[in-house]
Amino acid sequence: MPIKKVVLLFLFVFGTLGIFYLGLFNYTEAYEVGITRNFVTGEIRLQTGGGMYITPPWVLVSNIDIRPTRVCLTTTARSFNCRLAEFKPEYYQEFVTTQGFRYWWWANRLSFNLGYDEEYRGFRDVLRGYAFGSQPRPFVIVTDGYDN
Repeated sequence: MPIKKVVLLFLFVFGTLGIFYLGLFNYTEAYEVGITRNFVTGEIRLQTGGGMYITPPWVLVSNIDIRPTRVCLTTTARSFNCRLAEFKPEYYQEFVTTQGFRYWWWANRLSFNLGYDEEYRGFRDVLRGYAFGSQPRPFVIVTDGYDN
């Protein structure tokens, strides 16, 4: 077999696998849930449990970390300015109704908050907004202090 045919076969096989991986394959860690949106039917579902999933190309998946996350207000004040916020996956429908579906990883991704130790990117930025918001939401559990 000539070298040109081997190279073309190699490119075809890896190109096909690359398209399969980018278009149909998604992976969630054990501490994540995936919120899927089917753009054909409009259906929104929850992928629970970590692992590999294969979905059609018209289904998008956005992964959300469900571990408790420390979120803080970036301020020079010396008062207590941090909270522990946790996303509750059982209320994902209310979350998508309130926030809309998108790749939350991109939230605040291209801003530069120089001068502070903590920069909020992705879903942590979304959690921070709900943790310090004036109205409690069922999809975010906020811990203000510690019980002794």
